[in-house]
Amino acid sequence: MTELFGEFLGTFILILLGNGVVANVNLEKTYSKGGGWIVITAGWGMAVFVAVLATADLSGAHLNPAVTIGLAVAGLFDWIKVIPFIIAQILGAMAGAATVYLFFRNHFAITETAGTKKACFCTAPAIRNFRNNFFSEVVGTFILVFAVLMISLPQLEYHSLGSTKVGLGSLGALPVSLVVFSIGMSLGGTTGYAINPARDLGPRIVHWWLPLKKKDDTDWRYAWIPILGPITGASIAALGYLLILKFS
Repeated sequence: MTELFGEFLGTFILILLGNGVVANVNLEKTYSKGGGWIVITAGWGMAVFVAVLATADLSGAHLNPAVTIGLAVAGLFDWIKVIPFIIAQILGAMAGAATVYLFFRNHFAITETAGTKKACFCTAPAIRNFRNNFFSEVVGTFILVFAVLMISLPQLEYHSLGSTKVGLGSLGALPVSLVVFSIGMSLGGTTGYAINPARDLGPRIVHWWLPLKKKDDTDWRYAWIPILGPITGASIAALGYLLILKFS
């Protein structure tokens, strides 16, 4: 239960700070209104840093079903523990998104644009082309999970397969936050770089459920892309990692 709480708490922190920076930049009458893409990508990178630093010693700080699945495909995480981790991550993401709404409730109330409010919860493509959108999420998540696997490599000799703490140690917080910042700056403009199924699905459920004024369509037709795209990218990264191990 400690590890599951770690995943819940870490994903809660991730979404609170990550979706929080989106709300801070986009909602009406915040002091950082109009801060722009660099503020958002930097905020997301720092959200990863804080979340990983706070929970790495509890659970390994996966905080992302794609990372959990990538570790399992690479043979570094027990498959029987994958589903409980993913459930904890999604619940944490939902709690984080709900807290963002409560925190910025007055600003949501005066923001007229429905799409702006939805952007504070879940991702959407800049140009709607499901094939290209899927490819964007695959590539972005490949970079993330491959980096996580390589950063985690020095720690693996200290963990058995049965340990749920295989993942990121606290020393991995800064490198992974910089990876996420880099992905956002270089590749994030096409889909909003979900690169994390829980990060998109949990807040999307909250957006669907909340009684927002002038509410945009939750767009469930698109929702499979930030789920299956990251899972595919993570699996490819894990297979690449195994090939490197085999031939090194």
